[in-house]
Amino acid sequence: QVQLVESGGGLVQAGGSLRLSCVLSGRSFSSYFMGWFRQAPGKEREFVAAISWSGGTTVHADSVKGRFTISRDNAKNTVYLQMNSLKPEDTAVYYCAADPNRLSQNEYRYWGQGTQVTVSS
Repeated sequence: QVQLVESGGGLVQAGGSLRLSCVLSGRSFSSYFMGWFRQAPGKEREFVAAISWSGGTTVHADSVKGRFTISRDNAKNTVYLQMNSLKPEDTAVYYCAADPNRLSQNEYRYWGQGTQVTVSS
């Protein structure tokens, strides 16, 4: 059974940086496409970024392009989201997700519990 555990969230001032991590256990990490999503209070879940199993293909939402970078380390079973130039509107619970079949901006089979990111103005 696949388990995903996020970490690295917290409180940061606008303009600051955070790096989120997500560890996958229970299956071979390198077989999974990985994604990051976020959900702010009162809003729908929003796609942030995704990465192929090899790391050779990445996709970033327009709202974070140039500020956030998704990456992965298959030796550590970990996917990362480096977040720079953070804005108050980036405040949300961030979730990582995994799927064995596709690089997607919405459909993922497995989800983590989320980590809170709060950006103060």
